[in-house]
Amino acid sequence: MNRRYIVLDTNCLLQILGVHSKYHHLWDRFMDEEYILCFSTEILFEYEEILKQKASKTVAEMFLKVIAHSENVFRKDPFYRLELIESDPDDNKFVDCAFACQADFIVSDDSHFDVLSQIPFPRIQVKRLEEFSAEFE
Repeated sequence: MNRRYIVLDTNCLLQILGVHSKYHHLWDRFMDEEYILCFSTEILFEYEEILKQKASKTVAEMFLKVIAHSENVFRKDPFYRLELIESDPDDNKFVDCAFACQADFIVSDDSHFDVLSQIPFPRIQVKRLEEFSAEFE
């Protein structure tokens, strides 16, 4: 399988990092460099904030260190604000990053992203976490 470029919604990141989660194998796949994690500075700040809230400061710091030293990350700050998700404008940072990085897809279980399937251009694919997980079985 070719390494895919993905943008990972924060809630999916939390599930992947959970040691007892059925999706934790996706973190192992990341560590094995089987996919490229795309993110912007704005996304990285959200990851840090939510990890500190939902896990701990230590988990957040460890995650940021891993990301800083990983070869399979692509950090790019978008120049454009597409504003494709009106129901939750905060989710647009993931869409804008996917567009800027030319990511293969966004991984999210958030229904706000469903509107992207109705937009012909730019075409931004969304996969559910379960669907992404199945690619590695």
